[in-house]
Amino acid sequence: MKTATLPALRVEPKLREAAENVLLEGETLSSFLEESLRNNIERRLHQQAFIARGLASRDEARAKQEYYSANSVMNELTEILNKAK
Repeated sequence: MKTATLPALRVEPKLREAAENVLLEGETLSSFLEESLRNNIERRLHQQAFIARGLASRDEARAKQEYYSANSVMNELTEILNKAK
């Protein structure tokens, strides 16, 4: 597969120095930036999926007119936790 380049990133010297100071042995600044980009993309995809599930749950609750109080949910979770212990 052919590779592509990302735009050059201008940062303050302190930020570059901080990034260089946390590099692992044998790690390059480029590989660190690539890993950071991949991790951030994955995190945002998880965020988007979480929000989509929440909105779908909200819509389902509205359609069914079925709501639960925070207290009842917390009590049920506490019971599950106590049983697991």
